[in-house]
Amino acid sequence: MADVEATKSLSGLLNGIAQYVYYNNTEITEELLKNELFPEMLQEEFKALHEKMKVLLKSIATADMDHAQLEAFLTAQTKRQGGGGVTAEQAAALSRFWKSQRVRVRESLVAQSRWEPGLRGLSWRVDLQTAASRGDAVHSGPVALMELELGRAGEDSEFVCLEFDEAKVNQVLKKMANIQKSIDSVVQRS
Repeated sequence: MADVEATKSLSGLLNGIAQYVYYNNTEITEELLKNELFPEMLQEEFKALHEKMKVLLKSIATADMDHAQLEAFLTAQTKRQGGGGVTAEQAAALSRFWKSQRVRVRESLVAQSRWEPGLRGLSWRVDLQTAASRGDAVHSGPVALMELELGRAGEDSEFVCLEFDEAKVNQVLKKMANIQKSIDSVVQRS
């Protein structure tokens, strides 16, 4: 029964660490984790366990370890001499946690690593200007108007409006075709 409780407490600790490190849940604190999961443990012992699990979890997440890498890493950690290694139970808890949370942690890390706004939307139209509307006798041809919606997660969008004549549209399309060729060549190599 004690093993089951220890396993649940370790799983809870890993989930708690993930909540505040990766999912920005400020309600989860080190003190809360200690009081709820390890109330009998001395503060110094808990701090050491907490720090060890946090460092290991960050190492696993930073490397985005697959199953084979994770098993090799945890095996090496269980064989470490001194107090720096992990027990078999801790390794098993880390393995279970990572198998269930890898995708979510990775998505969180990717979202946290974006510092510039991303493209949220794009709308466009083509306007025809007539000589009568411009007030001169020269017809300038169609004009493409494009509106880009840019923003960061959790913030309001910003809008950028662009105007292109036919030559600029062709230039942009040519550059986009080059980008597509580059992407295709990278994808085919993988």
